[in-house]
Amino acid sequence: MASTTMIPLRRPRPRDLAAIGIPWLIAYGTLQTYWRLGHRPAELSPVGDDLVFLNGWGVVGLCGAAVPLLAALAVSRPSRAVRRLLLLASWATAITLVSAAAMVLLDVVGGILPGLGIEFFPLGALSRAGCLGGGVIVGMAALSYQRATRAGCAACGRAGPSEAPERPGRTPVWAFAAAYGAVAGCAVRIGAQAVVGFDESPLASGVSVLLFELGFLLGGTLLPLSLVHSWGRVWPRWVPGLAGRRVPRRLVLWPAAGISAGLVVYFGLMLLQMIAERLQGRNPFPPSGGLDLPEAFFWFAVPSYLAWGAGMAVAAFGYHRLTRRACGECGR
Repeated sequence: MASTTMIPLRRPRPRDLAAIGIPWLIAYGTLQTYWRLGHRPAELSPVGDDLVFLNGWGVVGLCGAAVPLLAALAVSRPSRAVRRLLLLASWATAITLVSAAAMVLLDVVGGILPGLGIEFFPLGALSRAGCLGGGVIVGMAALSYQRATRAGCAACGRAGPSEAPERPGRTPVWAFAAAYGAVAGCAVRIGAQAVVGFDESPLASGVSVLLFELGFLLGGTLLPLSLVHSWGRVWPRWVPGLAGRRVPRRLVLWPAAGISAGLVVYFGLMLLQMIAERLQGRNPFPPSGGLDLPEAFFWFAVPSYLAWGAGMAVAAFGYHRLTRRACGECGR
């Protein structure tokens, strides 16, 4: 009989994350300061700037504010009210930094598949990766601090029986609805492209486009459905050599979390920009670069991407709850 001994979860402490994040943010803030003093490269993205909505000295100031926040998370054990303010400021900082790096989605796609015709800007990609990394570290530190300072298990931070993992095979109804909503979002996006014609695309042609389209379809169908069906946890019988074995949790959860986060941030910001442009009486996507698509296409395509990402994010959360390990200390 296989051993049932539970291995205690090892989570990074706020102090450990501060030791990484403070030098990271200081270095990134220094780079941005150097650029703002007249040394900024000419082109860092298709729109010129390296970040979204947080250019100029704003990102320098935010990095400067994040440093003492990380230090406070590492050493502070304040009153309940101060704790809430500290967590609120930390989460707001993390979300702002991650959102500002939204164009990293284009860097990933254009870097992996250079034949798509998406221009890649190495220095801009480096800047966005630095901003994204800083935001992730601050968010992880806030989460770690939140777990360490609330009532509950010191090892995992889980506070009660309501947080115990659900039994395998009992995927919540809301997770099913979210996963199929993600598939519907992908289908609407494809349908919008079919209406205007598949030739009307800014992408080039070749092997890279074929790989992108394959990944597009898998990411919009197989991936979200694997989060809610049993074959996303146990390899089905028709998979040679793996049938009946558990699917590695990270193989499903990490791509789902990464893709959904990218879609929500990138297309969420794009939708807000579209609404702002339309409220001012302007076409959010005027003809450019030889591409002339009707505005209605974007009002279908962009919300579809957002629904796809949001649905997959919710389904990924359900998968996370269903498949997480029990804590070796408290058993939750």
